Amino acid sequence: MSAVEAKLAELGLTLPEVVPPLAAYQPAVQSGVYVYTSGQLPMVDGKLPVTGKVGAEVAPEQAKELAATCALNALAAVKSVAGDLDRIARVVKVVGFVASATDFTGQPAVVNGASELLGAALGDKGVHARSAVGVAVLPLDAPVEVEIQVELTEA
Repeated sequence: MSAVEAKLAELGLTLPEVVPPLAAYQPAVQSGVYVYTSGQLPMVDGKLPVTGKVGAEVAPEQAKELAATCALNALAAVKSVAGDLDRIARVVKVVGFVASATDFTGQPAVVNGASELLGAALGDKGVHARSAVGVAVLPLDAPVEVEIQVELTEA
């Protein structure tokens, strides 16, 4: 077990299986020392635990937890191409998309769920640049979607 997965276990989390693609793409690809994940939905055991817009059907606090699930799924996607999460030199960028009610403006607080999970799991290596974007709708009516970019150490 990698040190990152051991830290996740300390947090009461288990790295899930990679979420299968919903269309014609790969969950993650490596280019040189970088891994780019596709947008990860908060899938748990192959389904979304909740659907709808944040600020309407989904409370911001619940959406923050869902963003953490997205980040966990993104780490699984990274591991699928890197082989070992301990190869992560740093998380470079996080982009979070929040399906938002028309008057909801708390996207940064929602995406903090992903940022905080990455920080807890990776320490200083989890500190990253980030965007938090409000959108009208996401695939499968998901409330949140997160993609990450990481730099790897050499194998």
